[in-house]
Amino acid sequence: MGLDVGSKTVGIAVSDQLGWTAQGVEIVRINEDEEVFGLDRVVELAKEKQVVGFVIGLPKNMNNTCGPRVEAAQKYGKMLQAKINLPIDFQDERLTTVEAQRMLIEEADASRKKRYQVIDKLAATLILQNYLDRKGKLLDLLK
Repeated sequence: MGLDVGSKTVGIAVSDQLGWTAQGVEIVRINEDEEVFGLDRVVELAKEKQVVGFVIGLPKNMNNTCGPRVEAAQKYGKMLQAKINLPIDFQDERLTTVEAQRMLIEEADASRKKRYQVIDKLAATLILQNYLDRKGKLLDLLK
């Protein structure tokens, strides 16, 4: 399960059973200020989809440094692992939201309102797909 963790939403994606393709599932509303993180819904979806692990986007700065959003993503991962004992990995997500916006504007010609409704789910899909692609390439190198 791929997660794009923001301060107001968590975009969620899952892969097919072979781990080749990622598909967006939903967006869970959260509120960091009020410590509402939507973990129960993420766990519910993980059980429903028979998830075997999580990939959380790591929003590093362009110069590869870590800022407050990286810390928030890592904290989310720790809270999630305390709720459901499954492996958690992190995937560099630099530019995935920019890529998602570009896809929605150029390829889908989506309105601003429509983009807002799906951007985090698409970003989660890109995070998970990038992770699956990277893992596939590593496995090919090991053969």
